[in-house]
Amino acid sequence: MLVVESDADAAESLVQSLRRHGHSTSSVDTGSKAFDAYVHVDLVLIDLELPDLDGVEVCRQLRAVSEVPIIVVTARATELDRVLGLQAGADDYLAKPYGLRELLARMDAVMRRARPQPAASALTRGPLHIDARTREIWVDDRLVDTTRKEFDLLYLLASRPGEVISRQQVVQEVWGNSWSRRTLDTHVSSLRGKLGSSDWIITIRGVGIRLGGR
Repeated sequence: MLVVESDADAAESLVQSLRRHGHSTSSVDTGSKAFDAYVHVDLVLIDLELPDLDGVEVCRQLRAVSEVPIIVVTARATELDRVLGLQAGADDYLAKPYGLRELLARMDAVMRRARPQPAASALTRGPLHIDARTREIWVDDRLVDTTRKEFDLLYLLASRPGEVISRQQVVQEVWGNSWSRRTLDTHVSSLRGKLGSSDWIITIRGVGIRLGGR
């Protein structure tokens, strides 16, 4: 989870609160830093008052390249601000001051809406087991901690064993119609590291990627 907040004290307080509730959380203090950090997270909490870019524009640019869930958390509470934030691609909008329990409830609701519903409940490919119901990935007896999009990417490959899927098709199915070579490469690299072997995702140069094995 990523907190985008220019106020250092507010960011630290929110990060610590979320961590106490079991969320792996980091923070950045500018919109430009958010563009580098969002690819590794399942949810973005963003304040609109940022030193380099307006938060609404950050939402708009993030949504152009990613389907990562976004919740605006800001002191800007007018109806116009809410409309602009939601039109820019935010999934929810929460005005400061707010209660932590309400934020957590909104986060859960946004994540439920964002979670895809795969056709099959579970896939097993050798020592790799993917449970779509619990969204857990296991290699042998080891639980692999993945982000939402890492899970979706691996599930897509595992659901079509032996098939080489073009890079553009992978991005379209996992992230939507926005094409981002950097996003795909980052997620493939991260998954290979988490799965413990580069052999799990095979790159066919000039063609695409497919599920491998170990």
